[in-house]
Amino acid sequence: MKQTWLGTWINSWQGVHIGQWAEDASVLDSKLNLILQKAALTLSKEERLADPTVRGYIGDYDGNARVNISNALTMNLPKDLHLVGDQRNVALTIFFVPYVLFEIPSNLLLKRFKPHIWLSGCILAFGVIMLAQGFVQNYSGLLATRFLLGLAEAGIFPGSYYLISFWYKREEAQKRFTFYWCSVLTASAFGGLLASAIAKMDGVGGYSNWRWIFILEGILTILIGIAAFFFIADFPEQAAWLTAEERAWVVARTGRDKEPPKKIVLQDVLHFFSQLRNILGGIIYFAIVVPIYSFAYFAPTIIKTLGYSTVQTQLHTVPPVAAALGLCLITAYFSDRTRLRSPYIVFCILLTITGLAILISVHDHFSAQYAGIHLIAMGAFASGPIAVCWFVMNLQGHANRSIGTAWMIGFGNIGGIVATFAFLVQDAPKYTKGYTICLAVTMVGLLASGLYGALIWRENRKRGMGGYLSL
Repeated sequence: MKQTWLGTWINSWQGVHIGQWAEDASVLDSKLNLILQKAALTLSKEERLADPTVRGYIGDYDGNARVNISNALTMNLPKDLHLVGDQRNVALTIFFVPYVLFEIPSNLLLKRFKPHIWLSGCILAFGVIMLAQGFVQNYSGLLATRFLLGLAEAGIFPGSYYLISFWYKREEAQKRFTFYWCSVLTASAFGGLLASAIAKMDGVGGYSNWRWIFILEGILTILIGIAAFFFIADFPEQAAWLTAEERAWVVARTGRDKEPPKKIVLQDVLHFFSQLRNILGGIIYFAIVVPIYSFAYFAPTIIKTLGYSTVQTQLHTVPPVAAALGLCLITAYFSDRTRLRSPYIVFCILLTITGLAILISVHDHFSAQYAGIHLIAMGAFASGPIAVCWFVMNLQGHANRSIGTAWMIGFGNIGGIVATFAFLVQDAPKYTKGYTICLAVTMVGLLASGLYGALIWRENRKRGMGGYLSL
């Protein structure tokens, strides 16, 4: 086997006494970070594109495709498909049924078929179904495509987080998790701009403008799915673009809290759910998802009630998302730098609560209401990646992380079902019921985060110097 620069480096350290390693731990850690930087510069173009953070941006463009129906609902979709009553809410809700139920099975299939095969296949399927949604002719067709979209999406989001968690140490993971999460925010902001342009395509080719949203974004997602097959990396121990020495080094570097891969059995699942802090992870994410999907699905509708045209409505959805993106990046930087998660998630949840309180109490004042929308977007979207990273990186071993990521994302997305029925047409324009539901659920999330943090603190005290979990 050809000796690489990393293999040579490892061999050169074989004679170093372990006591000297312990004594110079901080120096060694600095050298390891330099090695990573060198790796990024020396690996080939293909290898650098396979970096998991790049995979995140490629893999979740469908983050926009998942919620682009919110833009379509402000156009002629309800009229063309003859939607009445709460049928639009049912169409939004049905997406989450397979999404929630197939999270854990999907993560098991991810391990069986390898990430680059399973994730790219899910993305490709999502794109094909999205394209087909542009040609539905009735309410039944819309329900069918929304259900299948949820089934395809079930494999992408939790699977990607599960995979990314094995490439980085705890203290450097938040930036990577946030980068992946921000791909969804970027896609959402881009989606608002794209929708404002597509709104002017009404009648082009004989199709309504809302159909072009699904057609164009479906085609783009298909192309991304094809590219993902070549660019997505597998688990470190499976990465074909690394040598055996390099794979061993990556696993050793990040393997402090990971056990070797093994077949997941029912006993693993039962053991996972026997611990309260694991259950709390799903509750925290649920409480975050409700305002997230409330914003994602209904921000265009809410903004439209403030008196804007369709194009102006789409454009006004962009600034709140941009503000949320900025806060995500700031909190990720300081969270990794301080090696803390809980203070930042509490701060973001308080922002969400403040925004909801404004929208409940203030009416007929655009500036205040629009500021409230900004605070909700910033707080909800910024708390999401912190919560996921906090929970997932505190899980140990392949079994726990496979079950845990699926549990957290799966149970949390039940919040999407709550969100789709929180904002009903008859409640416009004040939507007091919807805001109150979001506020109550967010308060539960604040309490669950505090309890989870307390349990982590107690666990760290038990372990002493034997290890630590992120607080």
